[in-house]
Order: sequence, then structure tokens, then C-alpha cells
Amino acid sequence: MGKTTVAWEIFERLGQRGLATGYVDIDQLGMCSPEPAGDTGRHRLKARALGAVAAGFRDAGTRCLVVPGVTDPGRGIEPVANAELTTCLLRADPAELTRRITARGGATDLAEALKYAESVDRAPGPRVDTTGLSVSEVADQVLARTGWPDPPEPVLRPLRPFTEPGEILLLCGPAAVGKSTVGWHVYQQVRQTGRNAAFVDLEQISFRRPEPGHELRVANLAAVWRTFRDAGAECLIAVGPPGPYPAGITVCCLHAGRDVLLDRLTRRARGETPAPGLAGDAVLGQPPEVVRQLADEAAAVRCVGDVHVDTDHRPPDAIAAEILRNTLYLRAGSRALP
Repeated sequence: MGKTTVAWEIFERLGQRGLATGYVDIDQLGMCSPEPAGDTGRHRLKARALGAVAAGFRDAGTRCLVVPGVTDPGRGIEPVANAELTTCLLRADPAELTRRITARGGATDLAEALKYAESVDRAPGPRVDTTGLSVSEVADQVLARTGWPDPPEPVLRPLRPFTEPGEILLLCGPAAVGKSTVGWHVYQQVRQTGRNAAFVDLEQISFRRPEPGHELRVANLAAVWRTFRDAGAECLIAVGPPGPYPAGITVCCLHAGRDVLLDRLTRRARGETPAPGLAGDAVLGQPPEVVRQLADEAAAVRCVGDVHVDTDHRPPDAIAAEILRNTLYLRAGSRALP
């Protein structure tokens, strides 16, 4: 339906108006095993995690939060703590939705998607038909039909310090070093051992205009981990930018040479990425001269951590296996990797 694209457009608009605004990809708040009993689709888990993250944004002075997400056609919208929730349903005609799904490719079952869209379309509340409209036009209609935002004055509070026990592995490094791709492989390999694990990309739950301080990312990491741990996760694999992280988090720094980073950034600028559609990709669409500058900046990044791993010319599953041999499973004495 274009939820992510439209939500990002609204987020950027509000930031340009000088309104302290945050953005959260709610899908990042449901990557946790096991699936809670009676919570197919993890909609309630995502709502609890969103409420926990919303508290951090609020305490940092954020006045409104933009969240694209999928609704449960049976239960409707779940309540969210620490927020006054305004919703808007995006819809499209079946022919238009078919065209978009086909153009996007991937493993989406078209018949199931159309059936699901039809069931969601019966939900009450404000809605915008995106058929034939540009992203900007959809954003205009969303804001007009919801009357949002009407935010309260911010009240700054101290962010909660990170005091969370448990097993957290955080992968960090410069742009295009492979954090998200390798982190996802680490998460999948941990799950293959039979452990209940969770995954989160800190950037996707901490976007803010003006730019957030590192303290907000750490606070959101703590909030998500508390929620996932309460849901039964034994460990968390996170990916994020370099920075000081609290004691108790195992930090793995990924490295790559300048030529490798340039090649990866070039492919990412062209849209040749393993995870298309993520919000906030500042590399996508950039011209070659900007990409070269980004590669120089990425090569100069220095990361402080417990473990350092070279990613040059190596497949992500092999990098993930090396990381696990040297971090999570050495410390935990857990079951052997396959």
C-alpha cells in the first residue's frame, strides 16, 4: 500500500517544519521467537514494544511519532501505551495492488495479499485511497483526513539508564559494511540451534528529526529488549552504528576495505540491496561522486568493540558463523552451532 514510503514522507515534512518527530518501523518490533500464544502475526507484541519505545522518544522531547504498520483485520488496532494513537488506513484498488506487488517481486502470495487487503478494507476509521496518487498526494490526504498532528508541548525527562540483564550481541560498523545482512544471518543461525532469539535494527526504531543522540538509541534498545525478554527471547541480536554501548552488551565491529565499501555502496545506490524498502536509506539514488565520498567516510570509521571481524569478499553466513564462534556461544556455553 506504500505505508513505509508515505510514513517517511510525513516524517520528513514534520521535521522540516521544526517539529521534533520520530519514526519507527513497527516490523522491527516483532522479530522475536517464540511467537506468543494467541498472538498470530505478533500484533500485540509489536504494540507493547512500540509503547516501550514511545516512552523513550517522549522523554527525549519528541512530540509526535510516525509508524507504518500492518493491522490485524480481526482484532483491529492494538492499544499503545505512552502515546495518543491516531490511525489512518491506506488502501488501493485490487488492480493497482496487483500491479504494485508484481512490480516489487519477492515471495508475496498475490491471492493471499488481495484477500487480506479486502478484509482490512472493511475496518472502520479514517482512510485514504492511494490508487493513482503520488506519495506527496497521499501524505497530503493522510494529514488532512486525520487532522494530525496536534502534539502536546514536550516535557524532557532523563532517559532510563541501561541496566538490562541478559545476552545481547550488537553488530556495528560503517555504512555498507554488512551489519544488517550479517546480523540477520546471525539471528537465523542462533534460531537453528533451538534458542529463542530476537533481532532489531537500532536505526529503524530510532529515527528522529532533529537527529537523535546516541542515548536515545540505547534507551530504545533497552526498551525493546525488555519486551522481547518478557515474551520469551533468550538473547537479542542487534545492529546499529558505532558508539559507546553499556557494559553487558557484546559489541562486534565489522570491517571492510575502501574498495569493497565502494562496490557495496555503488550497488546500494542503484537499489541492488538484499533488503529493499527500508526507510531512511541515504545512499539510494546517490550519484557516483557522492558514493565515492561516502566510501571514503565509511573507510575512515573506527569502531570500538569486543570482537573485530573482516567482511571483505566473504559470504554473510560464514561471517555470521565466525562471530558466533567468538562471542555468544563461547560466553554462554550454549548448544553447539550446526
